[in-house]
Amino acid sequence: MKIFKEFKEFAVKGNMMDMAIGIIIGASFNKVIDVLVKQVFLPPLSLLSDGVNFQNKRIILKDVIKNSNGTIITDEVAIGYGAFGEALLDFLIIGFTIFIVVKFMNRLRKKAQDTKDTTVSTPKDIELLSNLSELMEEQNRLLKSKIKDL
Repeated sequence: MKIFKEFKEFAVKGNMMDMAIGIIIGASFNKVIDVLVKQVFLPPLSLLSDGVNFQNKRIILKDVIKNSNGTIITDEVAIGYGAFGEALLDFLIIGFTIFIVVKFMNRLRKKAQDTKDTTVSTPKDIELLSNLSELMEEQNRLLKSKIKDL
């Protein structure tokens, strides 16, 4: 019963929903990047390299062996460096996009945490901490002045 109570607290706090939304957006984002690489970036690269299809580029280590009927006895052994290059391009695009999004979010967070910036509403917890800090500074000034008067 305790585990169900913990799961209920976990689900109600929003952690589970945040994870689900992140996973769904991540899967959709992966499809977008896949199309971007295969349909937008690779065709011009293929034109620049005389129509070479990078996805099919590989180093053949051992050719396929067929019998007299044409059925395959031994499969081809190859290193698919073209597919690796495609995956690397996917990774670079995703990494750069995430970098830009995180940079944008950090800028917004920094702006929201600045209590002197009136263009963005400051979160209540940051505002309370700022007020508390100002009150403590004022209290320290008063204490210092009282000590000097003694």
